[in-house]
Amino acid sequence: MSQFQSEKRLILDYYAALDAADGDAIVDVLRSYTANAYTWRAFHPFHLQTDVHEISRLFWQPFRHAITRMQRRMDVLFAGTNFMGDDGSVWVCSMGHLMGLFDAPWLGIQPTQKMVMLRYAEFHKVVDGKIAETAFYFDIPHLMMQAGYSPFKSQTAAHMVQPGPAPHDALLFDDADPAEGQKTMTCMNAMISDLGTWQKGLPLEEELALTWHDDMIWWGPAGIGATYTIERYAKQHSGPFRAAFSDRSGTGHIARIAEGHYSGFFGWPNFKARPTGGFLGLPPSDKSCEFRVIDIYRREGDKLKENWIFIDLLHFFNQLDVDILGELKGPAT
Repeated sequence: MSQFQSEKRLILDYYAALDAADGDAIVDVLRSYTANAYTWRAFHPFHLQTDVHEISRLFWQPFRHAITRMQRRMDVLFAGTNFMGDDGSVWVCSMGHLMGLFDAPWLGIQPTQKMVMLRYAEFHKVVDGKIAETAFYFDIPHLMMQAGYSPFKSQTAAHMVQPGPAPHDALLFDDADPAEGQKTMTCMNAMISDLGTWQKGLPLEEELALTWHDDMIWWGPAGIGATYTIERYAKQHSGPFRAAFSDRSGTGHIARIAEGHYSGFFGWPNFKARPTGGFLGLPPSDKSCEFRVIDIYRREGDKLKENWIFIDLLHFFNQLDVDILGELKGPAT
């Protein structure tokens, strides 16, 4: 039974047209594939946009001018009915890298003339054959680090260009067994119930072991980095993060989907918390800050095995009056 073939085909056709377009033709592609009342959510400094001309002017045209000969290197494609709503809406998720030659300045980041990769994850809501909403989250600090910058004072885990899933089976051009998707959603929901509250009452590593394999991989954003095994994840991210924040709000997701062994979610924001313990080299603050996040998961058996995370850290810093992009003065030193 074909579940999501038309929605996936729409997104693949959209990517082919968008990646082949240049200049003003990008607006034509956006207009052709999106609904009249279109919502586009992106990381700082682009935020929420509803006009395809502005989306092209602010993001796509400057990015394509700076990153020439762009290739989309997609590692993940899956779709699902939104767990968070009762309208039966279908979302398509894509994740990978936009690769090209860094030939002109972008957002004040100076070019290297070398290849770079912008890691991205995207959720598209498809309604009546058009894209009605997009969440397009991308790791600008990760690109900055490839260009020689050090946007953050400290990173607890490892920086690297991040690969896709270990089995190389996440491009679900053919629809997966719905029963497998349900297993993945159940597993992800159990993890969200545990980690989304910070109230389980167990030692951290024991709590993580409820829903994660011991040899889990957490592919975190630049500034935090990637970490491997429950023990190191607890030491290099989860423990420090919980120590840094207090008064975490409940989890607010716009979309949560699963297909086969893959799942993901995003929010706007996902949650709020106060960095009362300081974070990423910033001093403690009592200000409640919002976190915009996309998470992509791979399930193996009855537990989660890999996780790719996109957090708008530029927006987080900006809420604490630190403008990382605004402080760029020239080439990396």
